[in-house]
Amino acid sequence: MCGILGILLSDPSIDAATEICEGLALLQHRGQDACGIVTCGTKGRLYQCKANGMVRDVFDVGAIGRLIGSMGVGHVRYPTAGSSAHAEAQPFYVNSPYGIVFAHNGNLINTLPLLKYMDAEAHRHINTSSDSELLLNIFANNLQKTGKFRINEEDIFTAVGGLMDECKGAYACVAMLAGFGLIAFRDPNGIRPVGVGVRKVEGGGKDYMVASENVVADASGFGEWEDVKPGEAVIITRTSVSRRQVCAPAIFAPDIFEYVYFARPDSVLDGISVYRSRMAMGDMLAEEVRRVLAEKQLSVDVVIPVPDTSRVAALNLAQSLNLPYREGFVKNRYVGRTFIMPGQQQRRKNVRRKLNAMALEFSGKNVLLVDDSIVRGTTSKEIVQMAKDVGAKKVIVASCAPPIRFSNVYGIDMPSRHELVAHNRDNNSIAAAIGADLVIFQTLPDLISSVRRFNPSITTFDCSVFTGEYVTGGVDEEYLAHLEQLRGDIVRHRLGETKRELGVAKDAIAEKDKGGGRGLVNAADDTVGLYNSWRGESRATLI
Repeated sequence: MCGILGILLSDPSIDAATEICEGLALLQHRGQDACGIVTCGTKGRLYQCKANGMVRDVFDVGAIGRLIGSMGVGHVRYPTAGSSAHAEAQPFYVNSPYGIVFAHNGNLINTLPLLKYMDAEAHRHINTSSDSELLLNIFANNLQKTGKFRINEEDIFTAVGGLMDECKGAYACVAMLAGFGLIAFRDPNGIRPVGVGVRKVEGGGKDYMVASENVVADASGFGEWEDVKPGEAVIITRTSVSRRQVCAPAIFAPDIFEYVYFARPDSVLDGISVYRSRMAMGDMLAEEVRRVLAEKQLSVDVVIPVPDTSRVAALNLAQSLNLPYREGFVKNRYVGRTFIMPGQQQRRKNVRRKLNAMALEFSGKNVLLVDDSIVRGTTSKEIVQMAKDVGAKKVIVASCAPPIRFSNVYGIDMPSRHELVAHNRDNNSIAAAIGADLVIFQTLPDLISSVRRFNPSITTFDCSVFTGEYVTGGVDEEYLAHLEQLRGDIVRHRLGETKRELGVAKDAIAEKDKGGGRGLVNAADDTVGLYNSWRGESRATLI
């Protein structure tokens, strides 16, 4: 999962980098692996800073000060396809045609034939294993086909429409054409969220923002928020905003897991309040808990949420069941979200760094722990054990989501079905695997009802992680096996080792250069085509 952001200010003398950085910080929950910003200054010159790490670590005052221009694109990332190397930090850039910067949230499911097409017919080199770079080059190739010295909006709409015909999967994208404007578009199923906001300024001008979630627009004073429709493209310049349906809409099926876990509670996605939907999840889950506890002849003394995402649902559940609600876990806010950490060992280690159980709320009690979902079970197992370590008599786990038994192919890092604790297990086996006395799951119809009630016009959600049914089609056993191999924890661990080895080699080359040696003649440059380096250091590498 990633977060994308684009800003175009009406006053060309004001730099957009500060606002983009602040916006990315508000989207940090969507990705903590890497982040980046590319801005566009006078005469279409582009300025870049991107690296692995959190927003607060990558962008200091100096780095932001070197990002010149009133228009820019930002991105926060964790890897779902490709590696964790900083070369795959977004936004991506190609100089031909016209100078295009690109940020993407989602995942393509037909990358192999697209790569063959790029090589054999388009003759474009794809430098990384990221499908985002592939999307960018498909868009660039479609624009190249016009053969024009200067393109117009019609050409851009045609290029995006061609991309949607060629690319299958989930993608919410924002692109920037040097010296021209911003372009936002969304896949025909609308699986990933993106919208556009407007802010009026003195003198009658307007600033524009494109973002994954409207909470960024709210915080920056942008209003008139409109979600980009499935199969729609939006072109934003200083003088106009043009919207067009460039692809016949397919089944509108936003990913329901956005509401369960990923999106901030103060966001509204496709007209549905994430906060209200989580309240409804708690109410519906309460009914299932009441039924199961009566069936098992069990009682509960206290309801405790697993911070932070489940708090809203847990409070409503406790109220519905007339049970006390207590904050039994204290969270260290300076440790990242364990679900999006790249390795099982790191996830296990970070759970106890992240949470501390207060014995006062657990000792001698039958505890109902409420979590948003149970994915790999790593976090759940550690949390259950923590509760028992401080004296809980029985630990019952209630999940706001149904059992997750299938891979997500649309941009959420659930690659291997065999890593999922619910895969090929029933509820009793899941409870045993995480060490709980009982586990209770929300039913899928209740989850869908919890979300859909706030926008009945949406009749379908992508629930593939629960059902194994993929709304785009084109997902078979061969593809799933390929995805598991590509994105598995073992492969990522190996990539990490390779990255460290390359870092050592790069340092050795640098030392050799200091001593007068030439180093590698064709060594890759992190600043290819851009004015400053990926680390934000001033360096005279012009476009």
